[in-house]
Amino acid sequence: MNCHTCHQLSRVRSHSPHFRPHCPRCGTTLHFRKPNSVSRTWALTLTAFILYIPANVFPVMTVISFGEGSPDTILSGVIHLIEAEMWPIALLVFFASIVVPMAKLVIMTYLLLSLYFRSHWRPRQRTVLYRVTEAIGRWSMIDIFMISILVALVQLQAIATIEPGPGAISFAAVVIITMVAAMSFDPRLIWDVMEKRDE
Repeated sequence: MNCHTCHQLSRVRSHSPHFRPHCPRCGTTLHFRKPNSVSRTWALTLTAFILYIPANVFPVMTVISFGEGSPDTILSGVIHLIEAEMWPIALLVFFASIVVPMAKLVIMTYLLLSLYFRSHWRPRQRTVLYRVTEAIGRWSMIDIFMISILVALVQLQAIATIEPGPGAISFAAVVIITMVAAMSFDPRLIWDVMEKRDE
């Protein structure tokens, strides 16, 4: 049995429903499947969808160029950076703040719907898709780090400064919640459907 916390493999000799084995390394209670994985992942994914709205409606940052500027949302900030000919920064903001979070939310929703409809379609590819989402989640905080670095670095220049906005809080919550949602999802449930079909 695999520990969900430290990934230590342990041999469990008893299959009694009342038996609660513990990981010999970290002491965490072991489960054959993550408890309430689907319901918890649904709740976290829907919460992230809701928070993604204020993250895109409220200003995330303010770009001040030559003493003039106004608060920008994520998308308007990208357009503003393009107009200021900051193409590398604009592409980085667009990819890290729009493409990655939306891709994670869409993939998690797709995986949950495939479990709900007990899909048998390409379980290996769906498992790989989950692994990719989980790997992306490890780098999701690059969005927050990027804004922090931009605020620190761009303010050193005379022609432009960048200040964080209230939408950044919602965006940070989206990043953290999607990371927790990916960790709550149990990809072995995809294969459980296949095993029940073969029985």
